Amino acid sequence: MLKEQEIKGAGIIVPKAHRETVFDLTQDEWNATYQLLHEVKLYLDQNYKPDGFNVGWNCGHVGGQHVFHSHLHVIPRYADEIMAGKGIRYLFKNNQK
Repeated sequence: MLKEQEIKGAGIIVPKAHRETVFDLTQDEWNATYQLLHEVKLYLDQNYKPDGFNVGWNCGHVGGQHVFHSHLHVIPRYADEIMAGKGIRYLFKNNQK
């Protein structure tokens, strides 16, 4: 399975104020996150030239959240990866026991 720390340019966007999940963000925080996401994409496109992206939130323990402070995963994807063309859903389905 791909790990964010193994992918060039992967990271997270985290609000300064504590919000447990994305559903707890204020409208201003949501708008700021949206704006920052586009700035991050521009930066990644210019500096890493990814071929695609995975972007997502994990909410609640059952939803896979392990750090209970809202954070948006931004994961650039590259054509030369072993799992290129396989989205998050594929990765999850193939790692079930």
